[in-house]
Amino acid sequence: MAAILLVVEAVGLVIVNVALGKIADAQSMSLAGLDPDVMSTSSFVLAGVVFLYLGACALILLLSAIRGRSHGRFARILLISAAVLHAVLGALTVGMVGWPAFVFMMVMFGLLVLSLMGYEKQPAGPEDAPPAPAGGDGAPQAA
Repeated sequence: MAAILLVVEAVGLVIVNVALGKIADAQSMSLAGLDPDVMSTSSFVLAGVVFLYLGACALILLLSAIRGRSHGRFARILLISAAVLHAVLGALTVGMVGWPAFVFMMVMFGLLVLSLMGYEKQPAGPEDAPPAPAGGDGAPQAA
């Protein structure tokens, strides 16, 4: 579920960034004296970077779900950074966008944390123990 929502979020953010880039280009907007072409180009580049970042997170979640195994070290770092990003953006979106965006960010945060915690190592049980010695009682055998 988290992978699907990350892909939806990535596509949504690409659409928003491309629209902002086209608006900045069409109206010759500038921020603190920057060239308007730089503003629009950087918006397009950010759209690609965000899509690659969230797409990589979604791919990691999908592969982990298919394999049924825990994430590797790099994957865990990437997913932890995505969880922190969603927590921080959730706190910022309350004031700027509203409560529905906050709820979405917190759902994504929860799903990412759940995916990180879902594959904890199981405690060693009897089936994981090494085989018993041939004597059976554990006492050393005479030669």
